[in-house]
Amino acid sequence: MKDSSKSIRIQTDQTKYREHSTPMFLTLSFTYHDAEHAATMLRGEGDRDIYSRFSNPNTSELIYKVCALKEAESRIATASGMAAIFNTLCAHLKSGDDVVASNSLFGNKMYILHHILPEWGIICKFVDLTDQTGWEHAMTATTKMVLIENPSNPGLELVDLSWLSSLCKKYDVIFALDNCFATPILQKPMNHGVDLSIHSATKWMDGQVRVLGGIVVGHDQYVSPIFDFLRRTGASMSPFNAWILSKSIETSELRMEQHSSNALRLAEFLESYKAINRVAYPYLESHPQYDLAKRQMTMGGGIITCHLVGNQDDCFQFINKLNMLSITANLVESRTIITHPATTTQSKLSKDEQLKARITESTVRISVGLEHIDDIISDIAQAL
Repeated sequence: MKDSSKSIRIQTDQTKYREHSTPMFLTLSFTYHDAEHAATMLRGEGDRDIYSRFSNPNTSELIYKVCALKEAESRIATASGMAAIFNTLCAHLKSGDDVVASNSLFGNKMYILHHILPEWGIICKFVDLTDQTGWEHAMTATTKMVLIENPSNPGLELVDLSWLSSLCKKYDVIFALDNCFATPILQKPMNHGVDLSIHSATKWMDGQVRVLGGIVVGHDQYVSPIFDFLRRTGASMSPFNAWILSKSIETSELRMEQHSSNALRLAEFLESYKAINRVAYPYLESHPQYDLAKRQMTMGGGIITCHLVGNQDDCFQFINKLNMLSITANLVESRTIITHPATTTQSKLSKDEQLKARITESTVRISVGLEHIDDIISDIAQAL
């Protein structure tokens, strides 16, 4: 079955009411046939829902869909994308372990790696995403996990996933990838040897800025510890959010095709514009890793990063002259959004850390929406 069919046809079992669309299961707990059945279920030997902090028909439907799209064997849902990241790290790391991460990560991930984990005795090392020699040198006997974004936020750089997977296997290291920008539609990390694929479902999976959510899929031996940690610490996705997200996924392939088409058109326009120094977009032929992007991704996605001629004041003037685009720190939804990363999403990073993540005062990130591309280009052109 094709991805577009999987995203629509995977549903919970029909109830006695014969509904065509999955209902919301807004219940905290579930009943048992008898005392023996309850005892069996609480020993973990049954296949039914016990408590919505553990599982719920709505969350189960959502993660089964994502698992099918990802071609992965195991999955969990969390309250937010950051909860997915944090639970993954906490479930697998202990004092004395070290994590090797890309130095181009979303700001809140960097905060966890720089400030929280070191207080627990976990060492965090950072490598340029594209530096293969650097990845090899960073691996030690205490390395437990590699964490990256691919493409990176906001630099839109890539790494050869199959190569990095082989390196992780050589050193017996868990390979965790944040696949938020690419989505299960554009990139299937499991096919490249990734152990854990993590998503902020808040972003492309919802696509309309309505609910929070996170997803982790991967091999059962790596997902099971995260589920055990999650069910005890409580950062579970609500059934309502899961219901919304599952419905959103039904249109994900159509949306990603339009986001990607609009983004490529806009990237080509920006690249030819004199007020722009450089444009980063994976499916631009000028992208240094264009060939790699074509091998690993089916489309380029909806994010563009560009570097304007001028300084921060020039960027602010450009942003303030926009009429249609939204100014917000969010990204990846139906409306086109512009962000100045240095002063918003990555503002807590030092100047040196920002530069390592390819962020300068003239960097702007554009999350390309579903409006007509002529209107998007027109608004940006008049502001430039």
